[in-house]
Amino acid sequence: MLKAIDHPYLVPFDGSFKVKDAITSINEKQLDDKEYKKKLKKQTEKIHDLQRIMYAHDSHSVLLVFQAMDAAGKDSTIRHVLTGVNPAACQVFSFKKPSDNELDHDYLWRTTTRLPERGRIGVFNRSYYEEVLVVRVHPEILNFQKLPDKPNEKEIWSQRYESIRDFEQHLARNGTVVLKFWLNVSKEEQYNRFLSRIDEPEKNWKFSEADIKERGHWDEYMKVYEKALSETSRSYAPWYSIPADNKPYMRYTVAKIIAETLESLNMHYPRVDEDAKKRFAHLREMLVNDK
Repeated sequence: MLKAIDHPYLVPFDGSFKVKDAITSINEKQLDDKEYKKKLKKQTEKIHDLQRIMYAHDSHSVLLVFQAMDAAGKDSTIRHVLTGVNPAACQVFSFKKPSDNELDHDYLWRTTTRLPERGRIGVFNRSYYEEVLVVRVHPEILNFQKLPDKPNEKEIWSQRYESIRDFEQHLARNGTVVLKFWLNVSKEEQYNRFLSRIDEPEKNWKFSEADIKERGHWDEYMKVYEKALSETSRSYAPWYSIPADNKPYMRYTVAKIIAETLESLNMHYPRVDEDAKKRFAHLREMLVNDK
């Protein structure tokens, strides 16, 4: 089962995580966009090679979970980090408002049906964590979830954290590597990106009035993120709180964590035994003689 790699942005497993201590940007002197883009390319090449080995090894799959406030850069991070990986080896799903069919099942059902097969990388752009984030900020949503009993708000969140921990531990025990990234953008940087979406015509399509309404709940969201990450960051399914104000740095950091985690799995291409090697030699001789 996965043991999380150590990292400055790893959310601790003891429930001590505090949003106020989580940085959104690094020291300005460290920022060099061109350099981070070069470093990103090296990491994506590693991910490409390691995914090929993972497919041949046929014991693991990878689930990447991305959560963030609006305009933090989830879409672009997914795009840049997985550039170069065989498209047939990736599955990206974005989860928005549940459909009627999805509401006829428990809240983990719709994501469970989209888990990656062995050898593949699955990406959840938002996920089952919405059930302890947006639903906790807007608990009236519970009224539409067809729950058998009236929700007890003092119990339902702890129950959902427990269900998520159990679910992720089950995945880990069966070979799915679960890596979760909170792209931690500052309120100031979100403001700048929202203005850009309004002022630049080619970005207008990204903007929604709902984004402004949700921004009004910023403090509430920070509280529920803090609680969710504290309750569900475990060695077998770690959270990483990634500074998101500088996109090149954010993308490189996410890619490096993924690459280092895959390297830690000690995967290899299948090895053949001596009898198989002898058969290969015989078949090679037949092939050469048939030329």
